[in-house]
Amino acid sequence: MLQRDRLIRTQVQQLADASLFAMSFWLAYVLRATPFFSDALGLDPIPLEAFENMVWIFFALVPAAPLVLESQGFYNRPVISRRPMIFWPLLKACFIVTIGLVLLVFVFKKSEFAPRGVMVLFGFISFALVWLKEEIMVVALRSRLAKSQFHRRIILAGIPAETAKLRREIHAHSGEGVEVVAEFNLSGAPTQELIDLLHEHSVSGVFVTARHAQLDRVESVLQLCEVEGVEAWLVADFFATQIARASFDEMFGKPLLVFRTTPETSWQVITKLLLDFFGALALIIFTSPLMLIIAVLVKFTSPGPAFFRQQRSGLNGAPFEILKFRTMFTNAEQLQHELAAMNEMSGPVFKVTNDPRITRFGKWLRKYSLDELPQLFNVLRGDMSLVGPRPLPVDEVRRFSDLAHRRRLSVKPGLTCLWQIKGRNKISDFKEWVRLDLEYIDNWSIWLDLKILLLTLPAVLRGTGAK
Repeated sequence: MLQRDRLIRTQVQQLADASLFAMSFWLAYVLRATPFFSDALGLDPIPLEAFENMVWIFFALVPAAPLVLESQGFYNRPVISRRPMIFWPLLKACFIVTIGLVLLVFVFKKSEFAPRGVMVLFGFISFALVWLKEEIMVVALRSRLAKSQFHRRIILAGIPAETAKLRREIHAHSGEGVEVVAEFNLSGAPTQELIDLLHEHSVSGVFVTARHAQLDRVESVLQLCEVEGVEAWLVADFFATQIARASFDEMFGKPLLVFRTTPETSWQVITKLLLDFFGALALIIFTSPLMLIIAVLVKFTSPGPAFFRQQRSGLNGAPFEILKFRTMFTNAEQLQHELAAMNEMSGPVFKVTNDPRITRFGKWLRKYSLDELPQLFNVLRGDMSLVGPRPLPVDEVRRFSDLAHRRRLSVKPGLTCLWQIKGRNKISDFKEWVRLDLEYIDNWSIWLDLKILLLTLPAVLRGTGAK
């Protein structure tokens, strides 16, 4: 299935599932409020009119339910898939959503309007309704009407070795509704043969794989499909990239094939931007009294300014001025070359345990990462993100010996990342540090950001591994 078709199908599924979860909560409330149900189980009755006090919960439930289902991989499966691929992700998602509603009701002190019975019923009903929807969809998609509307009959065009490989891949994803009805040898067969195949099989598309074929032959196939009004799908694997993902776009009316190793613009990326801005703003407001106290103590425990400013490499290596509480004596940067032999970090990064340049109060700030708090202003300004690879000084980035290490600059630097929760400053090999950063970039999702943020707090409070 084409990515465009998969995206539309997923959005329709998410809308339907959000509606079913909302309906499940209403049905659970109605069922719990019926005298027959409460009398049968010996529960205290609740008036149905009290449901008005719980309408607010839909504003959290409707957007959250599809996101939780997506996080469990519910939508990342074939259209027609085996029941275990539906059962376990759906069961886990219903459990998470139910627990989330229980916590919301507890936080907002609305438990008298939504007793535990409502939540238990909601969990069972939501699972049953979504499962029933999936069963109905399978039956509907296997019907003759669905096959005539959504089933795609295609011709594979390319050299025999490539089309054979592609046929095996399509067969392995037989649940996606794509059927190969014929093959066309792009390197030797006359164009008339393709015309005959198009007319004979009434295909909906021609799948062209042209890594080793002449471009003029590819062009003739595309022009023929254009005349016939048949879709042409050109496999864009001319170049052997290992990490970069290809996508199509357009600029000034010209089609572009874009290769990128970072996430493309999406709702998750927009969510990350909003999380950075409002998260940093909230944390600045919440921690401003603490930052004021720290600034005063830094100023009075050692001579020099309260804040330390330094040029760091940001997105794509663009320099920006990072803001931290000063934890070293004012001549620390001038003394660094004298401590070069003590460097415990391989590569261009400089790290020393018990660095003599660090003040007594600065050591305590570093242990609990409190010196990083002013970087929230960098996040607010857009120089940094809450989660991302830690920004390195400009001169250290210039000393990168491996060009592949610069890929960590392809996203905004952050306050915390995987190294913070998987090893913090215990890591002494710069290559391992970079590996964790690239692991974050290659597997990024908004859920990974939230997970890192949640795990960072206990790592910082333990104060282990800090230098």
